[in-house]
Amino acid sequence: MTLPLQDILAIICGSAVGFSLALIGGGGSILATPLLLYVVGVRDPHMAIGTSALAVAVNAFANVIPHARMGNVRWKPALVFAAAGVVGALLGSSVGKMVNGQHLLVLFALLMLVVAALMIRGRHEGGGDRYPLPHMIPRLGGIGLGTGGLAGFFGIGGGFLIVPGLMLASGMPIINAIGTSLFSVGAFGLTTAINYAASGLVSWQVAVEFIGGGMLGGWLGAKGATHLARKRGALNLVFAGVIVLVAIFMLVKSLRA
Repeated sequence: MTLPLQDILAIICGSAVGFSLALIGGGGSILATPLLLYVVGVRDPHMAIGTSALAVAVNAFANVIPHARMGNVRWKPALVFAAAGVVGALLGSSVGKMVNGQHLLVLFALLMLVVAALMIRGRHEGGGDRYPLPHMIPRLGGIGLGTGGLAGFFGIGGGFLIVPGLMLASGMPIINAIGTSLFSVGAFGLTTAINYAASGLVSWQVAVEFIGGGMLGGWLGAKGATHLARKRGALNLVFAGVIVLVAIFMLVKSLRA
């Protein structure tokens, strides 16, 4: 029995997102919503956002495991940051559901341009943790609440905001911020997905296919990352260019609509 075209496209698009995330370490999940809309064929923007949030959450939690085994996850800051961010994600996703779908896509496209700029700028290393945990809590909570709100509103993982946010709040090195961020990405995405699912705005079959493809793509990307480590700067530039082109396409489509 052959799979319908939409199912095949969902698996391929999920693989592309997982591959990109594993290969260059960020930004890939922001392509999940436009891929679901314009390639897979999910017509409702809110349905695409809810479905991509679930896929992003599952893939993020899956990727926490290898980072935790390598000692890259700072669990106490992760829990504080995620707890505040879940509140923000619940509020942000509730507001996002009330916004007109086409207006939401215009804002989403503008956010993509910001992500592309941050990817081109690159990430800088942090030092050791600057503050004891009790002194970090207000900073972690405030930044977590804000990033969770944005992640929930747009239905994205928000790793491009969470990583620098964790570094700003604690001063932890970037490798720890990346590992720690995955827990928050999963928590924010799951909160958004549950909120959207409660309104019937998750396509479960497409989500499962997208997740399966993402895990396959992530495995392939991880393999390729070891061979292309020296070219990651160039890969970031290429990927940022792709995000800019997709954002412009989304703006044109949404403004015409």
